Parts: sequence; C-alpha cells; structure tokens
Amino acid sequence: MSYQAPIKDMLFCMTELAGLNEVATLPGFEEAGADTAQAVLEECARFNEGVIAPLNAEGDRNPSTWKDGVVTTTPGFKDAYRQYAEGGWQGLQHPADFGGQGLPKTIGAACIEINNSANLSFALCPLLTDGAIEALLIAASDELRQTYLPRMVSGEWTGTMNLTEPQAGSDLSLVRSRAVPQPDGTYKVFGTKIFITYGEHDMAENIVHLVLARVTGAPEGVKGISLFVVPKFMVGSDGGLGSRNDVHCVSIEHKLGIKASPTAVLQFGDHGGAVGYLVGQENRGLEYMFIMMNAARYAVGVQGIAVAERAYQKAVAYAKDRVQGRPADGSLPGAGAIIHHPDVRRMLLTMRALTEGCRAMALTAASAYDTAHAHPDAQVRERAQAFYEFLVPLVKGYSTEASVEVASLGVQVHGGMGFIEETGAAQYLRDARILTIYEGTTAIQANDLVGRKTARDGGAFAQAIASEIEATETALVRCDNEEAHAVAARLAAARHAFLEVVDFVVIRGKTDPNAVYAGSVPYLMLAGNLVAGWQLGRALMVAERKRADGEDAEFMRQKIALARFYADHLLTRVHGLRDSIVDGAYSINEFLPEAF
Repeated sequence: MSYQAPIKDMLFCMTELAGLNEVATLPGFEEAGADTAQAVLEECARFNEGVIAPLNAEGDRNPSTWKDGVVTTTPGFKDAYRQYAEGGWQGLQHPADFGGQGLPKTIGAACIEINNSANLSFALCPLLTDGAIEALLIAASDELRQTYLPRMVSGEWTGTMNLTEPQAGSDLSLVRSRAVPQPDGTYKVFGTKIFITYGEHDMAENIVHLVLARVTGAPEGVKGISLFVVPKFMVGSDGGLGSRNDVHCVSIEHKLGIKASPTAVLQFGDHGGAVGYLVGQENRGLEYMFIMMNAARYAVGVQGIAVAERAYQKAVAYAKDRVQGRPADGSLPGAGAIIHHPDVRRMLLTMRALTEGCRAMALTAASAYDTAHAHPDAQVRERAQAFYEFLVPLVKGYSTEASVEVASLGVQVHGGMGFIEETGAAQYLRDARILTIYEGTTAIQANDLVGRKTARDGGAFAQAIASEIEATETALVRCDNEEAHAVAARLAAARHAFLEVVDFVVIRGKTDPNAVYAGSVPYLMLAGNLVAGWQLGRALMVAERKRADGEDAEFMRQKIALARFYADHLLTRVHGLRDSIVDGAYSINEFLPEAF
C-alpha cells in the first residue's frame, strides 16, 4: 500500500500535548502556530507521498553502488533530492539568516518523521546535514559559517559526521586520524573513517565532512580531539567550487537494511593531505561533535517512529484484505479478513500504541527544545533544557527498540507472506534494525540515562518528572470515565516501579556500579514506556473533553481506547523490568568473561 502521513495525529500531539500554541508565542516563532503547522505538514505529506515514498522499495532492490571511487545512488534519488532541496525542506528549522525558514523543532520533527516514513534510506542524507548545520551554527567561526551554511541550509551541499575508525568504535579516545597545522592556518588531515553515511554520493555538488582528528602534539584520550571541516571540493573566496580535496571513498558497505543509503569508508590524505579547517578551538572537538550527535540521536528516535508507522500502515492494509479463517465468535458466516481475529487486532494495536506513544513523547521533547532555546525567562529555559536532555535517550532508545518490535509484528501479521520480500513487510524490519545501533547503541543511551541524567543529581530530576506524572494521575481520577480511572491506576503502578528503580540507581550507583549498569537498558525501557504511557494518559483527557463537545467523536474515541490499551498491555511490562533491574544483577555479574 502507499504511505499516508498521519497528519491528524501529529497535529493532535503538537497542539494538545506539545503546546504548539505556547511555542508560537516565543520570540522568533510567532508565525508558527497551528495553521502554519497544518499547512507545512500537508505540503510535506504531499511531496513525500508522491515523490519520495515510491522510491523506497526501489532503493531496497537497487541499492547505491561504488565503482572507482564514485558512488551512484538508486535511480530516482538524485532527482528526488533536487526537488527536496528546491522545496526548501532542508532549511525548514534552520535560521533565516542563512536562508532557512526558522520554524520550531516541534514542526520540524513531524516533517522529519514524514520524510523517514516515506523513505528511510533517502532521509538519512538530510538528517546528517541537519546535524552538521547544528554543529557549525554553535561552534564554527563566522567565516566558516558564511562559507558553508547557506549552501548546506539550501540543500545544495550535504554534510557528514566522521567519528568512527576501524579501531575506534564508540570509544572515541582511540581516534588516530591526525591533523598537521599549516602556515596558512589550515590543517592537513590524514586517516581512515568508516560507517560514514552519505560520505560519498551523486545527489549534491559538494559534501562537507565534519571530521574528528588529533592535532600534532595533542594530549592522548578524548581531551586531545579536535573537529575539522573537510570539504569534498575546495571552496573559493567567491563561493565557487575548486579542485577536489584529498578525501576519497574507497568502498561502501553491504548492509542488512537501509541499502540505498551509501555507508562509506573514507580515506583522508593519501595524496599529500586533505585540507581541513578547525572548528572552534583545538582539543574541544568531542564537545562540538556532541552537538551534532545529540541532534542526530533525537532524529534517529524519530526515524524509529517513522518506520513503525510505515510498518503499521502496511500491516493494517494486509489484515483488512487477507481472508483466512472464520472468527472465533461466529460473527461471520464463513471465512473473513484476518483483522476479525482478536490476536491480529492485539498485534495491530500494539504496533499502533507503541508508535503513537513514542510520537507523543518525541513531539513533547521537541517543544521542550524550542522552549529551551527561545523562552525569555532563563529559569524556564533551564528547566526545559533539562527535560529535553532527559528525554533524548528515551526518544532514541525506547522509540528505536519499539520500532524493531513493531516491524517484527508487521511481518507476523502478514504470516508467511511477511517472510517473502515481495510483500515489502520485511524491508521495514531490516531497515529498523540499524536504528538501535547507530548514533549510540541502546546501551550507550541507557548509560547516559543512568550516569548523567539520574545518578549525577541524586535522582532529583527523575523524581520531578514522576511528580508531573502523579499530577496527571490525579487529573485522570477526577474524570468521569472508566477508561481514565483504569489508565490512572496503571500509570500509578508504573510510576512507583520507576521511583524504586531511580532509588536503586542512586543508592547502588557508587557502591556497586556493575549492579546498576547490568540493568541500564531495562531502566531505559521502563522509563521510556512510562513517559510514552504518560503522554497517552494526557491525550485521553483531551480526547474525552473534545468528545464531550462533539468534536471529531470517532477520532477521540479511538484516542481514549488506545490509551487504555497501552495501559493494560504495555505499561504492565514495567513491573517485570523493575524486578530484573533491582533483583537481577547478581545472575549477570556472576558470569565472569571466562565463563562464556
């Protein structure tokens, strides 16, 4: 089936949960209210449904290719990217000073979801460019910003993030790429970088590589890493492109999924040294790169939601068409579509609840980001920034893990046909599998949640979020609605489990860190599950009020029913996670490496 962007649910989340109207009161966002959001989303949907989505299966069947250093993307990608750039989509949420539209992340995130649902492999190119733009905006000199940002914001040039090396995966202290200072203030960069998404391609006229390397004489470890702009083609003083820089693609990877996205091995400096320009100050490269990485981590979480939505839509279409078996209650005289079977509906509802819960969480986080960057009150900005930073590992970790579950259920709904590539269900599972790995595995997100977001402040912020959830529970109890009361009870039980885990992390973190980190991923899954369930509880209250007012009664009825389903079928997972965290470390740590 063809993809249809879930605009109604996105707008509901943006206006009713993420507070888009409040965001539109912030300086610089005054024109970004609900009407603007609807117009932008509708145009984004039209473009992606008509131009980008039809290339998704083709990219899986006919991936990007490499020959003699040249990467050729899937037929149709180059023209689609030209239309993407000409439509202004790359600059949607970037500053008007550099040619962007300056819209808030709350709107931009929904557009990112639509683009990734349409075609994950295609959308990876602008996603990495977004991160590179963020890093240059914050850390680069005025000269570098003026040279590179207008063309990147316009989409004429794309950007990459070059961290990983053959010997340095997630441990960037092992980076060996080197940068040699030159008399003219530039650097010669030498080294090998792997897993570079869109590190080479034919869709844009230049590629701006952001590269981690060590300046000659720099300290060992992460404190000696600097960040450099290394363009594919040199840029003249007039902005025109000059000679080819000494950076070349020596191969691309053959992957399980996202096959149309070229994942490059880049070699810097084989012919005298690649010219690089220092971003910010020497030895602060990791700090700057984390700007890009955090933007990418949030975006990857949105990718998870996007793939889940696409897998759900395909599964629903199949379940409505596939005739197999008579319903158990005899409600049909003979065989009927499999959507009549309760277990199929359970799977579809699990897919939908995970997707909508994660979407609500992600858009709420985006609103916090906008508040943190634009609110005139410093205390409000600080609180919003802390909330956003707490949610980023949940959006990235929980949403991507959920996407794998949703895509797997999509295959299951298709039955044996799901295992056949021609149906297309398997592509979503293969594509989704990378999302829990790149830009920091789920364990890395979980370690961040444990160390920086929970233990560092003694659990104070986690407890503050729990207090907000408790306030939602109280409001649900006040509703004259059985579903609201049921959700409140499940939410309260999940919140208590969360607080017990927070106490465990804080108390045991210093005395027995192995016990805490043995349960770090279950803690992330528990926290993500709770926050997504909390957002659906909030959605239930809005939907009940609007249903009572006669506003879109069927949509609101489904919102209420889905919140109840999430509470009964997904929030109940929290208790098992709590037990595995608090009581399960012994069995993990009892097995020493030599026992395997």
